[in-house]
Amino acid sequence: MKILFFDAKSYDIEAFDKAVKNYKGIELDYVESDLSIKTASLVDGHDAVCGFVSSDFSAPVIEKLASKGIKLILLRCAGFNNVDMAAAKAAKISVFRVPGYSPEAVAEHAMALALAVNRRIHKAYVKVRENDFALSGLQGKNLRGKVAGIIGTGKIGATMAKICAGFGMRVIAYDKFPNKNLTFIEYMSLHDVLEQADLISIHCPLTDENYHMINKKTIATMKDGVILVNTSRGELVDTDDLIQGIRDFKFHGVGLDVYEEERNNVFENRSTDIMETSIVSRLLSFPNVIVTSHQAFFTEEALAAISTTTLDNASAFAAGKPLENNQVK
Repeated sequence: MKILFFDAKSYDIEAFDKAVKNYKGIELDYVESDLSIKTASLVDGHDAVCGFVSSDFSAPVIEKLASKGIKLILLRCAGFNNVDMAAAKAAKISVFRVPGYSPEAVAEHAMALALAVNRRIHKAYVKVRENDFALSGLQGKNLRGKVAGIIGTGKIGATMAKICAGFGMRVIAYDKFPNKNLTFIEYMSLHDVLEQADLISIHCPLTDENYHMINKKTIATMKDGVILVNTSRGELVDTDDLIQGIRDFKFHGVGLDVYEEERNNVFENRSTDIMETSIVSRLLSFPNVIVTSHQAFFTEEALAAISTTTLDNASAFAAGKPLENNQVK
């Protein structure tokens, strides 16, 4: 099997070249460009393509991939909202993902964002570099004894819940399918979680149902001075409503590893570009907001797990052995 990787960065190439040595019959090629209707023609001579969170797997692209003989789409990520699954099914292209590469990586980054924005670490770093040792603007809150509200308690959300419990927080959560093994969590409605939590951390996939689940109405139910963290998908939060909430002093802090309209920015150096939207600039204008580069997954352990699982998926597909937990249907 020959697999063409789109949007391949140096760390992707390093991790996959190391992992593929353990797999017979799999050959990897890489291109820097991301997948789009224009770059889909590059797949000639390949059996499968591998994309990431910003890759374009819309119906026209999938149809073009099918016309080139592609039978397999490999996602080296957990989310698949960028894939037109109806088009893939119609084209008889199988889609596999990496559902649980490293829940610790994402959950630890979520807590890092919460801690940093709570104690204004980003502001303190800049102030001290300028020899400004004043404490004004840096006051935070103790997390111990506060309420952590976890939205989504899959592997990542469950790990975040355990971290919060370790900080001495009371943990409440909302999930359509509660995890009965997490006995320390109090499950309740989304409204009640948003209303009671001092720290809200989002850990759920993006669906049509939860698009903009954080909006003007749900923000209004939150406590004043709440901390909001999102490491899942940017479209779960209505950015305009979030910005208005920040301006209305609803939030003590906001930590975002994802945000709306980030597709053109993900993993790219755009320091000399004129940006298409002002979303990031507006968010970064607030002293109580931290935005990171969709990097929650980015640890050595996670990259190794992503590589292994992706190649396991390819190997199983080639051998006709379905991996039910990884295949998107």
